[in-house]
Amino acid sequence: MESSCENARKYSNSVSLQELRDSLAGFAEDRGWDQYHSPRNLLLALVGEVGGLSEIFQWKGEVAKGLPNWSSDEKEHLEEELSDVLIYLIRLADVCGLDLGQAALAKIVKNAKKYPVAANQTT
Repeated sequence: MESSCENARKYSNSVSLQELRDSLAGFAEDRGWDQYHSPRNLLLALVGEVGGLSEIFQWKGEVAKGLPNWSSDEKEHLEEELSDVLIYLIRLADVCGLDLGQAALAKIVKNAKKYPVAANQTT
């Protein structure tokens, strides 16, 4: 089984939440969409995108990690739906004036205290 450090090496560190936030803010501003990007509207759009993401898994039953039995088209569709969810989540946090990255790190610390590693658990 892979450790969290080994798993983390598979992902690119080249894109930050700050970069995404700035790109999304510019994208919305360039198109005059800020007027529509209220917290409520962004939340509803996010919920819709989560629904689209759910549809991908709806009739598949359990899915193996790494999606070994999925076609490249299925994986690309999943990437697009996950990206839509991430985009709306980052935009919502930005419009609400929240630092999503810091909030996530604080939540991990809070969860670590709430759910400590059991003494007999192996890693």
